Amino acid sequence: MSFDATNDTFSMTPEQKAVFADENSPVAMVGGFSLLPAVYHDEPRLAEAFKTGKGLRWSDHCNCMSCGVDRFFRPGYRAHLIAEWLPALDGVVEKLERGAKVADVGCGHGFSTRLMAEAFPNSDFIGIDYDEASIDCARAEISGARNLRYEVAKAQDFAGSGFDLVTMFDALHDMGDPVGAARHIRSAMKNDGTLMLVEPAAGDSLADNLNPVGRVYYAGSTHICLPTSLSQDVGLGLGAQAGEKRIAQVLRQGGFSQIGKPAASPFNMILEARP
Repeated sequence: MSFDATNDTFSMTPEQKAVFADENSPVAMVGGFSLLPAVYHDEPRLAEAFKTGKGLRWSDHCNCMSCGVDRFFRPGYRAHLIAEWLPALDGVVEKLERGAKVADVGCGHGFSTRLMAEAFPNSDFIGIDYDEASIDCARAEISGARNLRYEVAKAQDFAGSGFDLVTMFDALHDMGDPVGAARHIRSAMKNDGTLMLVEPAAGDSLADNLNPVGRVYYAGSTHICLPTSLSQDVGLGLGAQAGEKRIAQVLRQGGFSQIGKPAASPFNMILEARP
């Protein structure tokens, strides 16, 4: 922040504006700061969760937690999802343009689902999340879209079959049973279907992740991702920095044999999995 004594004004550099003042910027971080009040509010519960090892359910967090998570990820999804991530998948955009059946699993407030539904009006989209309050928020923003709906369900047993595309945005590592989720998704997809998995950018070792982005995600995992996973059945506890190798192991256990990384951003890696 710079101060101009002549005009008695403060100003920011373009880089500072991109991070702090422009919520449409792909590197906007203001959403992350909105998470901090929830972290402090939940400190007694988190301390108890670490003592007992039982974790902390998503619904037991301060309600501004889910709002902050949604706000943190929106800029990246807005910048990359339609323009870069989906086109990087083999033949998926063509299917979506013709008309495909899509499930967005772990959709939270549903922003990713809405982006896709607006971009591909010939396809049908269902956003799925186990947190009822998040689905209520998602439904409030549908704005009359006819090719979009939201349902409360777990990733391990949601209804429906014959999906051409299943997406998961920054959600698999939060799940207690990610292998079970992958297995159910595989069973719900067509044989030529695609799973697009968006996960935090992470290397396969601690040393790979000791960078500014990795440190942010380790902090987030400690306060949000890991306790959430441990609070659910199985409680595998992948955390936000599992890395491509570990995630691929989970997907293979779930029945996927073809796994690649067709795209990436400073904050995310995009994995494409097929039967």
